[in-house]
Amino acid sequence: MMRLFSGLVLLLALGGVAQAAIDTYEFASEAERDRYRQLTEELRCPKCQNQNIADSNAPIAVDLRAEIYRKLEAGESNAQIIDYLVARYGDFVLYKPPVSGRTLLLWYGPVALLAGGFVLLGVIVLRRRKSSGEAATGLSQEEQQRLAHLLEQVPKDKKAP
Repeated sequence: MMRLFSGLVLLLALGGVAQAAIDTYEFASEAERDRYRQLTEELRCPKCQNQNIADSNAPIAVDLRAEIYRKLEAGESNAQIIDYLVARYGDFVLYKPPVSGRTLLLWYGPVALLAGGFVLLGVIVLRRRKSSGEAATGLSQEEQQRLAHLLEQVPKDKKAP
């Protein structure tokens, strides 16, 4: 019984591996293979979002790899292939989107937030320094005289060293 159960578990485990797709494309030259590899590694999978299409097993990534292969076989340049994919999926498929009006926040937002944080930190530090300085000398003339009088009344043996 245990043997049957282990065989069933092994069969299910291997079933998942059998589902993984392996692309087998034949290229005319090694340079074309390198172009294909470069394109698939620099384009982002629209479904996975954190993987390039070379590493993703999502169905859309498989389709995009096939499309890139077809376009390479048709003789299109890297720029034409990238332009086609950007037109179809937007700047999101690029790991390094171009700096434009739509992507300014993406490129400069983190720097602006960091600079704003430093400015806020500086304001807080300056306010605390100012308030601590006022607290140390914030006694009026009358309060200072009263404090001096109270300190004179304390016996000398009880005064702190």
